[in-house]
This record gives sequence, structure tokens and C-alpha cells, in this order.
Amino acid sequence: MLRLIRTGATFERTGAMGVVLDAFDAPKSIRIAFRMLVWPFKWLGIEGDPAAPPVPRALTALGPAYIKFGQILSTRPDVVGDELAQQLRVLQDKLPPFGLDAARAQVESEIGYPVDELFSEFSQPVAAASIAQVHKARRTDTGQVVAVKVLRPGIERAFRTDIDAFYFAANMIETLSPASRRLRPREVVKHFESVVSGELDLRLESANSSEYAANTQGDAGFQLPEVVWGMSGRRVLTMSWAEGVPLGDNDAIDAAGHDREALSERVLQLFLNHALRDGFFHADMHQGNLKVAANGDIIAYDFGIMGHIDEYTRRVYAEILYGFIRRDYKRVAEVHFEAGYVPADHDVDEFARALRAVGEPIFGMDATRISMARLLAYLFDVTERFGMQTRTELILLQRTMVVVEGVSRSLNPRMNIWNVAKPVVEDYIKHSIGPRAALKDLTETARVLVRFGPRLPGLVEAALVRQAEQEVAEAESLWLLRFGWCAAGVLLGAIPVLIWVSLV
Repeated sequence: MLRLIRTGATFERTGAMGVVLDAFDAPKSIRIAFRMLVWPFKWLGIEGDPAAPPVPRALTALGPAYIKFGQILSTRPDVVGDELAQQLRVLQDKLPPFGLDAARAQVESEIGYPVDELFSEFSQPVAAASIAQVHKARRTDTGQVVAVKVLRPGIERAFRTDIDAFYFAANMIETLSPASRRLRPREVVKHFESVVSGELDLRLESANSSEYAANTQGDAGFQLPEVVWGMSGRRVLTMSWAEGVPLGDNDAIDAAGHDREALSERVLQLFLNHALRDGFFHADMHQGNLKVAANGDIIAYDFGIMGHIDEYTRRVYAEILYGFIRRDYKRVAEVHFEAGYVPADHDVDEFARALRAVGEPIFGMDATRISMARLLAYLFDVTERFGMQTRTELILLQRTMVVVEGVSRSLNPRMNIWNVAKPVVEDYIKHSIGPRAALKDLTETARVLVRFGPRLPGLVEAALVRQAEQEVAEAESLWLLRFGWCAAGVLLGAIPVLIWVSLV
């Protein structure tokens, strides 16, 4: 509770409260309520860096979990405004670093060798984010230039404090607002905790990078740095250096002669390909984790947060996207019902009409005129009206979709997400939902049956034995039940006789 109070107090003390309320165009009643609740506790707020703008100042002072939310908002100028989005960009990779001596000590402790033996050069931090910072170094043995990522000291405890506060807030919300339970706040926090836990073990990030590279090695216009396994561990990750222009620096991109419109489309299409084709995608694709190489390739790095969706969910997601692209809202509604996303007691046609009201404003309209904030607000109203629950398995997918669209539109504000997504989704539909996909599913089923073929007779025999034993048990139970009724009948019939004998 103290942590949550301090959150509000920090926003008030740093001046961030007013900026956030303005960005979301909060009504006057909400503004007054927030000020009345928070102002008495203003003295508990963390002062932060006075030189920083109010919102980044507050989020940085509050710690890594809050910084994560700021990173997401930094990709959404259509939601928070261009000025605030630009201010929040510093949260992606320009946070205050920790000391060089502490970083060197962690490298030596994790890898087991002195830094000077491993690297002929080891720079000051070149980038610092919420969880770790990066140093540019040169290997002593090969001369290769590498990036050495080192976790912040005490980061695990800091996240634990924030997550405990989030669980407390989620419990309060579910207790005080029964209507909010469909959004499953506790499940959302649990999902966030699992994601963060994976990000705090750099060995998992190394494995993510390896799998991601194997999946995407044939993707044109896309590069990944390579992991140096012998110089990586739980708190240290060493990778080949990614040289390029930051994807968030439009002036530098223009100066290098790159086509921003083509880059904006490629970012979105790469994400959709990875999510639909592979079911394994980069789930933290903000500008701080993306560069443009000299040859125009997009370079992705920082694989701490990766998303995974199974084949069935991919097909459902693709059908929903495809239905929106074709403006077939009836089919989109049917897919929601077939997948169990909407309770069966609701009307499919009514849900389709509600989806039409969400989707139609997108088509035939200049993307610069679409208010994503209003669109998301209306979609939230629709899901509430039809009792849809939060799908925790889709949280990363939905969140990354929003982030990637924001990144794409920062490169090309006139980009229309549906037009760019159409060829990728159509290709997936053609290969995964048509006759060819049905044949593939049957082949996979036959392969499983063949693999278990030698065990099938035993499995069938065991099933028949279990059924026979169950039938015997049911027969014995029925016999005991009948015997019990007979015994009860005899006793009841004997009672008058016993009474007569006793009287005689």
C-alpha cells in the first residue's frame, strides 16, 4: 500500500500527474479526484532528477517496472502525443548507468576471468535501460568488437518490490470492482512477473537469441547479432556488435539515405511473419532495440522478452486479422465464439455489428486521422459488453502489436496497418488454413499414430481392462445397493414383529 501511495505522490511531486492527465484528456472530475487523493501524500513522493521532463523523471525514480510501461507509451505518439512520446524515448536506452567498476566486477564474477584478460578494450556504458546496461568491448583473443550486457545490481529485489505492489493493487481492484474480474488483473500481473523473471536471467536471453536466429535466417532485410557463449552467463551476455543507425532517429535515417516508408512496412511485416509463421516473436520491439544497418537491413537485439503462441492460437489470430482485412465481421465474430473468447450465451450477429463499428473507421481513411486512443477505448467497451475475459496467452502478442504499429508509424505517420498486414496474413491463411494445411494436419496425426503404433495394442487392452474393471465395480456397487435395500426392508418388516413379541 505504501508503494502505491508513493507512486501517486511521486507523480504529483514531479509534476507528472498533470502531464499524464492532459495526455489522456481526462475529464475535470477525474482530475479533481486524483488531486484530492494524492496531494496530502505529496511529501512521500520521490523527487527524481530535476533536469528530466516530469513523466520520465517520475517513472525513472519509481524503478524498472514503471519504466517498462513508459517504454510502451513511448511508441504511441497517437495516444500520448508527439511531445510526451519523444520525452519517453530516453527510457528505452538512455537511463542513468551504474558504475564501470561494478560492471567489471559482475563480468569477472560471472565468467570467472579478469576483464583485462577477456577484453583488450572495455568502454563506459553506451546504453542503459531498466534492467541492464551495455558496454562496447574488443575481445583479446580474436579482436572481435562485441556488446557486453550486464544486469543492474539489485535489479531482482527492485522488481520484486514492484510486483508485490502490483499484486496488492490487482487484489484491491478485484475486491472493490467485481466487474473488473473479467480482465483478470491478478493473471495479468502473474504473466508480467513470469516475463520479467525470464528477462532477469541472461542465459534464457542467449537461448532466445539462438532460436530466433534459426527461425529467421532466411528473412530478407533482417539481421541478428550472434551470441558469444563462452563469455555469457546468468548476469552477463556477450554478443557481436550491431553497427547501425537507431530506428528512432528519423533524421539520421534520412541522412543515411534509407527509405523510411519501406522500413515502416518491413518492421510490421517481419513481426507478423515471426508471430504467425514461427509462433516465436520479439516481444519488446521498441526503437531502442532496433537499428538500421548500412545496407538497409533491420537489426534487432535484446531478446529478454520473447512471445510464443501455439499453432491453434496462430490460426485463430490469423483468421481474426484476415476477417478484419476483408471486412468480414460476421466471420470475425464466429471465430471469437468458436475459440471460446466470447461466452456462448451472446448473439453472434450482435457481436459482428459491434466489431463493424470498431473496424469500419480504419478503412478508406488516412492513417493520420485515426485516433488509436478512441479506437482502443471503444473496443474496450465492446469487450466489456460481451463479457470477454483477458486472454493471458495473448497479452504479449497484443502488446507487441501495439508497440510495433507505433514504431512503424513513427517512421511513416501515413502507414495503414491493415494494408501492410494484408499480404502476410493472406499468405499464412493460404498455407495454414486451406486444403494443404488440412493434409498437413492429417499427416502429422498419422505420424503420431505410427510412432505410438507398437504401443497401441497394449493401450487398447489396458483401456478394455479398465472398462471391464469399472463394469465389475459398478455391478458390485449395484449388488451392494440392492442388498442394502433388501436388508433395510427385512429390518423394517421385522420391527412390528419384534414389538408384538416384546408386548406378548
